[in-house]
Amino acid sequence: MPEARLKFLMESFLIKGGVPLHGEVTISGSKNAALPIMAAALLTGEPCIIRGVPDLSDTRFMAQILESLGATVKFERGTLTVRAQKVRGYADYELVRKMRGSICIMGPLLGRLKKARVSLPGGCIIGARPINLHLKGFEALGAKITIEGGYVSAAARQLTGVPMFLGGRAGSTVLGTANVMMAATLAEGVTVIESAACEPEVVDLANFLNAMGAKISGAGSPTITITGVKKLHGAKHEVIPDRIEAATYAIAAAATNGEVTLKGARAEHLRAVIDKLNESGVAVERRGANLLVHRKGQLKSADVTTLPYSGFPTDVQAQMMSLFALAPGISIITERIFESRFMHVSELARLGADIEIEGPSAIVKGGRPLSGAPVMASDLRASAALVIAGLAAKGATQVNRIYHLDRGYESMDAKLRKLGARIERVEEK
Repeated sequence: MPEARLKFLMESFLIKGGVPLHGEVTISGSKNAALPIMAAALLTGEPCIIRGVPDLSDTRFMAQILESLGATVKFERGTLTVRAQKVRGYADYELVRKMRGSICIMGPLLGRLKKARVSLPGGCIIGARPINLHLKGFEALGAKITIEGGYVSAAARQLTGVPMFLGGRAGSTVLGTANVMMAATLAEGVTVIESAACEPEVVDLANFLNAMGAKISGAGSPTITITGVKKLHGAKHEVIPDRIEAATYAIAAAATNGEVTLKGARAEHLRAVIDKLNESGVAVERRGANLLVHRKGQLKSADVTTLPYSGFPTDVQAQMMSLFALAPGISIITERIFESRFMHVSELARLGADIEIEGPSAIVKGGRPLSGAPVMASDLRASAALVIAGLAAKGATQVNRIYHLDRGYESMDAKLRKLGARIERVEEK
């Protein structure tokens, strides 16, 4: 491992808490929208210009993967230019293993080349996240699937559109919907995806594909219809704002009893989060194209159950737990998407939070003051929860393994400092 990369892995955040956040923060483009949109550029040999791409380790990894497949990639000031004149259908383990989102290259490769061989991906350790629904969709389109030696291969003489059902044990699959939708754009005939994911990121991908010449309708609903076309062309697109980043800063403002304007955040993508914040004693007000967040008084306990969109997002569960730890009373958080997404509970306990796990639920006995301590991040959103708790705690908190945070939050320490937080990036000891 290169020395610079090793140093990156060994960084941490040192936070001196107790300071209310005030000011404005600009919400970056959505990571979860940008990754499949970047992959979709493989569907054409013409240039694609994607604006609003956040500068994250995940988007950098995806750019490297696209280059390894033969595309030329230029990334400058949030604008990504991709041209994939010639691509190969084989994605290397050393790159793909670094993040689960890289599996979304499989659909574009299968659609364009009618073959793809991709290493099974890595990512955060938050429970089983199988790709069986992706493969089910590819098989329905006519691809033959084989899994061997840690790689999954798909091949077809021709992809043919059919009706299919992509619902799973935990509901719809966002990446699975995206993957099958991309492959189906170049299939013969009409593909109808039932139990499709309804997330804004799926809608954003569909909008980009339509700008490339695809014929997709119904995105944002449980039924998506894709009429195959013979060829796609280059396009320009701007990625939607990151609703999870917006929710994270909203909760940080509430946890520190501050007042923060979220520039560019879209209320229509955050309705479930805003509803629970309101219930918890937090006001979220529209200010033109922005949202203003502040407490309405004392924090209140509430109950949350994570569900597929438009329900409460699993990616905001950990951050909400930090807020509930500060709210007097008992709050119950039930996780219905991933079975191992409470790894942050033991670390929040180190800061003084009183939380018990009972099956799929966390019982939060809130209202106790938090005090700073060294903590260890286990995944991307758990890291954000620990930062929020550290901002609200008295004393110093050191959040280790912040490479998780750098996967999904653009310049978090700089943005928080602009809001008045006492936070710095230091070498992990």
